[in-house]
Amino acid sequence: MPVYRIRGVDVDFPYDAYDCQITYMDRVLQSLQQGNNALLESPTGTGKTLCLLCSALAWRRTFGEFLRGGGGGGGGGGSQPSGSQQSGASATQSSSYPVIIYASRTHSQLRQVIKELKATSYRPKMAVLGSREQMCIHEEVSKLRGKAQNNGCHYLCKKRLCRHNNIVTDYMKNNTELGSEPFDIEDLVNIGRTKGPCPYYISRELSKSVDILFAPYNYLIDPGNRRSLTGISWNNAVLIFDEAHNLESICADAASFDLLTSNLTSCITEAQECIQLCSFKRSIENSAEKQFDPENYAILKALLMALEKKIGELVIDSKELGYTKPGSYIYEFLSELNITSETSKKLIETIDSASLLLEEGNSGETKAGVKAKSTVSRLETIRDMLDIIFKGGGQNHAKYYSFHVNESSRQTSGDSLQVFGKASRTLSWWCFNPGLAMEEFLKLGVRSIILTSGTLSPLDSLAMELNLEFPVRLENPHVISQDQIWVGVVPVGPSGHPLNSSYRTRETVKYKQELGTVIVNFARIVPDGLLVFFPSYSMMDKCIDYWKNRNHEHSVDDSTIWQRMCKHKQPVIEPRQSSNFPNAIEDYAAKLRDPSTSGAIFFAVCRGKVSEGLDFADRAGRAVIVTGMPFSTPTDPKVRLKREYLDKQAKPSNKNPKALTGEEWYVQQAARAVNQAVGRVIRHRHDYGAIIYCDERFVWPNYQSQMSYWLKPYIKCYSKYGEVVQTLTRFFRDKVCVDPKEMDSNVDVR
Repeated sequence: MPVYRIRGVDVDFPYDAYDCQITYMDRVLQSLQQGNNALLESPTGTGKTLCLLCSALAWRRTFGEFLRGGGGGGGGGGSQPSGSQQSGASATQSSSYPVIIYASRTHSQLRQVIKELKATSYRPKMAVLGSREQMCIHEEVSKLRGKAQNNGCHYLCKKRLCRHNNIVTDYMKNNTELGSEPFDIEDLVNIGRTKGPCPYYISRELSKSVDILFAPYNYLIDPGNRRSLTGISWNNAVLIFDEAHNLESICADAASFDLLTSNLTSCITEAQECIQLCSFKRSIENSAEKQFDPENYAILKALLMALEKKIGELVIDSKELGYTKPGSYIYEFLSELNITSETSKKLIETIDSASLLLEEGNSGETKAGVKAKSTVSRLETIRDMLDIIFKGGGQNHAKYYSFHVNESSRQTSGDSLQVFGKASRTLSWWCFNPGLAMEEFLKLGVRSIILTSGTLSPLDSLAMELNLEFPVRLENPHVISQDQIWVGVVPVGPSGHPLNSSYRTRETVKYKQELGTVIVNFARIVPDGLLVFFPSYSMMDKCIDYWKNRNHEHSVDDSTIWQRMCKHKQPVIEPRQSSNFPNAIEDYAAKLRDPSTSGAIFFAVCRGKVSEGLDFADRAGRAVIVTGMPFSTPTDPKVRLKREYLDKQAKPSNKNPKALTGEEWYVQQAARAVNQAVGRVIRHRHDYGAIIYCDERFVWPNYQSQMSYWLKPYIKCYSKYGEVVQTLTRFFRDKVCVDPKEMDSNVDVR
């Protein structure tokens, strides 16, 4: 393997590195050596993950050889180093090595990262964290989901009734080399099924003693999950967030809550079940344990009923605006129910006891006449809510929040019925400072935080949103050459009518006709797979409905616009229900393989599943069309209050010249969603494709300035539609002539 000396560190790399890969590894090492945070954007197909792993692990190795035989890079307990390590190195020294914590959004993404690790020469001691849902092999508990599963697991382990958990310690003692070779969650599950030990608790034990730990975002960002990671030395650790383009919204959501009155009703029901279970236990077992005092649960039930009543009594003058107060109002609101920082501790204890009690009731041990629900989770939402509100025992964080109650007459489920004669309500406490989650890492003493993705631009707004200093930054070019990509802004259609999806024009017949005709033409020109992204599901549905029933007014053909599209490409539409999504992907792949057609067209939505993390390489995605900017609904209460919050922060009196305004944030969120969608094509060094912006607003400099850095050199704005057709036709004709075998390549959009 080639070895590159970068910033005094020898980096083993499995291939000959491109210039942009050397630059990327240089920035990673700069961040780690200087103990600084980094924002690193590098387009998909530039080997970002491989560069990140190789440079980070090469830096880690400068402290000493990787751990073996159970020694801990961060676990506070190490073992004697193997023969490959420096003689005389002690367990204490090995435990002082910095730990690399590598996070991505999903387990499927982490699986790909671990696959990349296998391709390197590096063999660090590693662990990967997963959920019980993925790893539990207990015959009964594995059938449960969510918090019911967690509670069931805790209950059995506490009583030592889980044979899989009981043998974990012995298995770990006898298999000290576990983690020295790259493995995935599936490998741990196979060990559990064949050898018996619990995969979930094996992963937890391994995580106490590693060089690199792989975990989904929520394990690090969610305070409850983070607290459960006992044994990890956060001090001097390196945090890497891959696919970090949505990180700020994930951080804000983790620090916020929405309490539906229907959920509150379920919580009251659970509290009543606890009262009955306690009374039964006391009568049968004559137990005087505090945990089984029905009075505690009666108080909990009364408090929840009072909260439900109080939410219902708030006067909402405007359904559109809802009831809004500053974030600090939550303390006044709850104090009237005698819920304070002090009393919340007792409430949390009671809810924790309730969870265990309900699980016991569910296990059938009590033989009570009360049947606990199979999904014990509602009361836990109250616990999570109290944790967020009274975080750290203070109220200082409330200035970053808004208190909001809205009313909806829409009934989403059977228990979402009217409360006190009023429609269902939702109490929300929304965090508008995603940086609160990042602050927690700084308090833990983390050395560096690296955020990386193919689409982080614009970097300034992301840094401001996360409220962190990012001295190290990179916007990398692509590894492809100019003849592999066509990028064009198409401001007008074939009849000269402007393409503009803003609310002023998107409902007009003229716009829908012109956009439909443009897509018909591109479906004819673009070979194989074509992706079309709309700003919203509503916009997509309205356009497709129109195209199915109408033709262009100047057409001599009797076919509808939709029928003309289907002559060139078989259509697939992204479903709103995520459960139907795998079927849509299968359908698209099958239609691409069908030799009787010239490809398939996938109609999708920015911020939808198609735009996030899917790999439409080669034939699966030869072009992507963006039909407009996916602005959030401006009247949405959360969007409106976020903009107001930012405008307040950006006032001159706050003396923060770099502060982001509400309008800037609003535009940049839409721009980042577009950048994410166009990243579905050009997935590797030898790929090629077209990116077509079908909205005249993309001509504007302030829109183009938000585009990914790597795209900017290729963008061309066309004033005449004929020129678009001519140059795009030539682009694909030349590519097929150069590589005729390309038409037979395999399709893999998963």
